[in-house]
Amino acid sequence: MSFADFAAFRRTLPAPPPLARTSRTLRGLPFALYHTPAVPDTVPLVCTNGGLIYDHRLLWPALSPLAERRQLWFWDQRGRGRTPAPPGLRAARFTHDIGDLAALIAALAESLGSPVDTFGHSWGAGMTLAASAQAAAQVRRTALANCVGPTGAWRATLLANARRRLDDARRAAFDEALAFLDADGSIAAHSAYSRALYPAWFFDPTFADVFQPPVATSETGAVVATHLYREGYDVTAHVRGYDRPALFVHGADDILPPAESQAMAALVRQPHVMLVADCGHLPFWERPRPFFETVETFLGAP
Repeated sequence: MSFADFAAFRRTLPAPPPLARTSRTLRGLPFALYHTPAVPDTVPLVCTNGGLIYDHRLLWPALSPLAERRQLWFWDQRGRGRTPAPPGLRAARFTHDIGDLAALIAALAESLGSPVDTFGHSWGAGMTLAASAQAAAQVRRTALANCVGPTGAWRATLLANARRRLDDARRAAFDEALAFLDADGSIAAHSAYSRALYPAWFFDPTFADVFQPPVATSETGAVVATHLYREGYDVTAHVRGYDRPALFVHGADDILPPAESQAMAALVRQPHVMLVADCGHLPFWERPRPFFETVETFLGAP
């Protein structure tokens, strides 16, 4: 799909519904939550963005087509967006985010009086799968887009793939930002790295000329990302044996190899895997028709 096709697709959609903002205290922190209007007799969908240093706006209004048939819930992770940083933010880790999301799933399911569905993208997909497994009694189905793998072994491949996809000027900027990131690890370094990497996420380079990531200001997110990049991670034990139906959608041309989603899928009991052709890391922008059709079909199942 070209950018013109994407623009035509978005013009067929109604205006995104408003997001209402609320707050809920979980594990000692007041988390900022956002939701679309309720849709009677449907299962709400709890959505988690990736990016580590960003807030819920990475997924809104990108996921607005899903709000027509169900209520969507978004949240700002600790120290991102409108959720305050935790005490001793230098100790923040990815496992804290997983625990926060599991607590949120349980709390929303209790207040809504029914299990919820869960959705995550990229890092948020790995977080969502691990948290959904932890709170499995409150989850009906889980949909994931371009999920990270069970361990951090994929990062060297991603960096090599990114350098090949970027043109000369962008590759030079990426190399400079990566060197700064390796030496520093501050939010300024992570923000520069994210902006330099961003064009490589798209299979079609015209999208990179239109889309830019939002400005990132989260030192908490930078701490979490720094530890993940330097120390790695392993969520295998968290997700192995997850028994709810789980959909893994992955762009076939993502610089994050599709094999990482497939490795996650191999750990769960009811996996459904779909590769989207001619698509990078952001299928809801680059190939919205097959992406939303697949997710809608999966979530619409009993």
